[in-house]
Amino acid sequence: MIRVLLVDDQHLIRAGLRMLCEAQPDIEVVGEADNGRDAIVLAARLVPDVVVMDLRMPGVDGISATSRILADRPAARVLVLTTFGDDDHLYPALTAGACGFLLKDAPPTELLDGVRRAATGDSPFSPEVLRRLVQRAVHARTGTPTPVAGLTAREQQVLDLVADGLSNGEIGERLHIGVTTVKSHITSLMTKTGSPNRVRLALFARGL
Repeated sequence: MIRVLLVDDQHLIRAGLRMLCEAQPDIEVVGEADNGRDAIVLAARLVPDVVVMDLRMPGVDGISATSRILADRPAARVLVLTTFGDDDHLYPALTAGACGFLLKDAPPTELLDGVRRAATGDSPFSPEVLRRLVQRAVHARTGTPTPVAGLTAREQQVLDLVADGLSNGEIGERLHIGVTTVKSHITSLMTKTGSPNRVRLALFARGL
């Protein structure tokens, strides 16, 4: 059972997320908070596996809450729910230790998959969010992905496409390989480059 703490200052969003999660046999909502201060307290008391975190909240925001929660309990997984208006908050949240970013208007299946992936140690990112993170990183610095020693030709192709912000499905279509194969290549690339998540891998490919 995946224990989830929901953190968002909008009641309707929390209610929708709770209904979505509670309809799943493997997910349990153990608590809710409408601000970062309460999220920190509840995370320490309830010990959730995944904290679904909003970024913009009054008082203690999601970035500060993420940093505090992970400082107290590094094994926790904080999954950010964001909007395109949160661009300026994405990198600080990543630096604070967020394990992934999903859009608030993502399909229910994507949100649930993200919670499950976060719980298993994966780093789920909506393709649109990943593209924007990479675009912002290279805005002031143009160039093409740099070849990395020790990679196979196929791994280099996958790395280049990750740097361009393509999703696993899009990479598979471009290279005519299955999504499972793409995931295997990305896992290998993270190991070889020392990248803890997909964003860091993309930035590594860009030489940033």
